[in-house]
Amino acid sequence: MAVTIYTTPTCPWCKKTKEFLKQKKIAFKELDVSSKEKAREEMFKKSKQMGVPVLDINGKIIVGFDPDAIEKALKKK
Repeated sequence: MAVTIYTTPTCPWCKKTKEFLKQKKIAFKELDVSSKEKAREEMFKKSKQMGVPVLDINGKIIVGFDPDAIEKALKKK
């Protein structure tokens, strides 16, 4: 399962999202869009959003901290 989370260091919802994934023992790749222009462009291309967090779970894009949507995407393997 491929899980990528686009974040910024100061985003409280990013922290909540990462904690949620850690509690579920889900491995994820974190990309800081505040310092990585390429990651920022990739996030915008996928989500059409500039807000964080943005999650990419096996191609399913979730904008914001949405536990129900995250759970649902994680179950679709």
